[in-house]
Amino acid sequence: MQPRPEHFDDNGSAWVQGKATDTPCAPLQGERELDVAIIGGGFAGVSAARAFSARHPELGVGLLEAKSLGNGASGRNGGMVLNWVNGHSSKDPEELKRVFEVTRGAIDGIAARAPEGAFARSGCLEVYTSAQRAEKAEAAAQRLAAAGVPVQWLDRQALGERLAVAGGQGAIFDPTAGTLDGVAYLRAERAALLERGVQVFEGTVVTRVETGERVVLHTPEGRVRARTLVLATNAWTPLLGFFRDGILPLHSHAVATGPLDEAARAGLGWGEVGGFSDDLDRISYASMSASAGLVFGGGSNASYAYQYGGPTVFQGDRSPGLAAVERRLGAYLGGAPPIRHRWTGTLGVTLSRVCTVGALAGQPNVLYALGFSGHGIALANLSGEVLVDIYDSETARWHGLPFFQQRLLPIPPEPLRWLGYQAFTRLTGKSPRRSM
Repeated sequence: MQPRPEHFDDNGSAWVQGKATDTPCAPLQGERELDVAIIGGGFAGVSAARAFSARHPELGVGLLEAKSLGNGASGRNGGMVLNWVNGHSSKDPEELKRVFEVTRGAIDGIAARAPEGAFARSGCLEVYTSAQRAEKAEAAAQRLAAAGVPVQWLDRQALGERLAVAGGQGAIFDPTAGTLDGVAYLRAERAALLERGVQVFEGTVVTRVETGERVVLHTPEGRVRARTLVLATNAWTPLLGFFRDGILPLHSHAVATGPLDEAARAGLGWGEVGGFSDDLDRISYASMSASAGLVFGGGSNASYAYQYGGPTVFQGDRSPGLAAVERRLGAYLGGAPPIRHRWTGTLGVTLSRVCTVGALAGQPNVLYALGFSGHGIALANLSGEVLVDIYDSETARWHGLPFFQQRLLPIPPEPLRWLGYQAFTRLTGKSPRRSM
C-alpha cells in the first residue's frame, strides 16, 4: 500500500481552530537533489531538519509533509510536555536520573525555541486514584528526590489546593514539565528552517520510496534523490513499506473548551498547574493552555480505537468515543464544561510502548524516529539531535537509553492484530502501560 491523499485528513483540533489562516509552503514540483530528505512535518521531522541544518549548514536539507506542519499527532495531542520515556520502567535511581536529565534537556530546548505564549512551564501532575497506589507512588517520589530528580509528592490535601480531581488520593508533581501549543510552535519553526535554507514542501505526499546508495522519493508532481533519508512519519511509516509489523496506528479522541478566563478556570477547580494524567490503565490526561483552554482525552476503551487493517484516518462514527471522553471529564471535574472542539489523532504505537530512534540495519542511510505516544512531545523534539549524531557516528551519549536503536517487537498481522487488540482491551479493560 502506498500513501494516498485520503490517508491524511485535515486537523480539526483546538490547536488549529481559532488561529489566523496559515500559509503553508508550496508542494514539491519537479526534480530535487538533496543530501538529507526528511519525510514528516511533525515534531520529529522538524527536529531533524533543525539539527541537520544547524550542525551541517553545508548540506542540502529538505522536508516533505503530506498536509501541513503539525497536521498529525504533533498538532492533535493533549499538550503536555513530560519527562521520562513512555513504556520504560526501572528500579535503578541512577538510570532514572539519566533518563530524566535527557528529557528535561529536551524540554529546556522547547522552552528556548517556542514563540511567546506557546509554551508554559507550570508543572504537571500524575494523579493517583487509590490509596494503595498513592502510598507506593509517594515512596517512589521520595526515592527519585533522593537521587536528585526534582519531583514532589503532594498528599490529598495539597493536590486539592492545585487541582480538584474527584477521587485523587495524591500526586507526583514535576515542576519542570509544561504545556505546548504544538501548532504555534511548528509554524514558528517553519520560519526558522526557511531562514537556514531548509527546503520545506507541504501538501506533498510521498507515494513510494526506493532505497539504495541514493534514496529516491516519488511524489505526485515530483521526485527527490538524496544520500540520506529520515523517516519521521510515526503511524504512517508502514504505508511507505517500513516497520509494517512494528507500528500500530491507534486513534485517540480528545475534546477542548477553547480559551478560558481565570474565573472559568477557578470554577473548574483548576489552579496553578499545566496538566495531569491519572494512574488508570486506560489513562486520562488533561492540560490547560491559553490558546486551547482545557484539553482532555482518554479514560476508557471507547476513547481509543484500533480499526481493522490499520487505517491512519479514523473511519466511521466518532461520537461514542467522544461522548465517553466527555463523561470521564465530567466525572473528574464534577461536571463537563461546555466543549467547543472535538477531534481524533492517530498515534504510532509500538508493542513495548517505547519509541525508537536509529538507523535501519543494512541500510545505514535510512534513519528513523517513530513510535511516539504518551510522553512523545519531548522525545520527538529531542530525536533530531540523536539522528544527527547517528549520521556523524557520534552516539556515545545515547548508548543505554531506552529509545536509542530500540528494537521493535513484531505485532501479529491481521486478523490476529485486530482480534488481539479487541481481546486485550475489551476483556481486561486494560491497555499496555508501564510506569517508572
